[in-house]
Amino acid sequence: MSAPKVVALGGGHGLFASLQALRRLTPHLTAVVTVADDGGSSGRLRTELGILPPGDLRMALAALAGDDDWGRTWERLLQHRFGGDGPLAGHAVGNLVLAGLTESVGDPVEALDLTARLVGAVGRVLPMSCSPLEIVAEVLGLDPSDAGAVTEVVGQVAVATTTGTVSAVHLRPAEPVACEQAVQAVLDADWVVLGPGSWFTSVLPHLLVPGLRDALVSTSARRLVCLNLAAQAGETDGFSPEAHLDVLAGHAAELSVDVVLADTAAVGDAHGLMATVAGSGGRLVLAPVARDDGTPRHDPDRLAAALAGVLLDDHDSATPEAPAWR
Repeated sequence: MSAPKVVALGGGHGLFASLQALRRLTPHLTAVVTVADDGGSSGRLRTELGILPPGDLRMALAALAGDDDWGRTWERLLQHRFGGDGPLAGHAVGNLVLAGLTESVGDPVEALDLTARLVGAVGRVLPMSCSPLEIVAEVLGLDPSDAGAVTEVVGQVAVATTTGTVSAVHLRPAEPVACEQAVQAVLDADWVVLGPGSWFTSVLPHLLVPGLRDALVSTSARRLVCLNLAAQAGETDGFSPEAHLDVLAGHAAELSVDVVLADTAAVGDAHGLMATVAGSGGRLVLAPVARDDGTPRHDPDRLAAALAGVLLDDHDSATPEAPAWR
């Protein structure tokens, strides 16, 4: 049987790790990337040129670059960041390449496809929307006089670094148009993978784009959620693994998830998570997927092995009636 068609959704370092693992399992791979970053080089280019923030898109392309001298050379160049204190300081070369191609061809998807060809990418990189978006969060704990007060925090960087507790997020504009190619990729997929990554700023935004959310709900693909290795200060500080799933359901109650993958050590006592997943008819997979260096980062080889046990084995014995977690 041929390798499965897999769509991975997310952004930043979480999606980078997911793609590094998934490329080991299938060449039929599509990354659908969040486009709400407003910080650093991406934020500067977004403000100056009105383009999609290129940073997360660049990282996805780097993760999928060809595994040969040509691909590795271009991967290093895409990721190279200028130093110094001049106008180019802080810009990644790949961000400038995507910015220049987008202006040249007039289409961010075509610019991504051309860059993918340049680096010999395994798979395709697409934005979740072809227009830059803004993340707005409802945050608790920012008002010292009222701990229960909700404060609106605007912008991905502000949300990711808030000292409060994020309870919900939405996008501006409220109902952005989904990238057509991303929607079709989800509809055509055998598997859709959500996470790991910053929960409120990289994972959940995909569920807030109506066309993409509808595709994720209606696709015949099975859905896997890969949980993070540690809580993220502000975004998910104090969250249990079950809380991550509750937040996911709270933002898209109609979305079903067939498999939840979590690191054995990160979960600790797995009874609560196991009960949450099993009680909803899904399947919990526990595996050692973290690096050995003590940092909360996924090891590509270990993550690939864990994903292979689900995506490839289940692909060989797939049935439309696979159980789902809700």
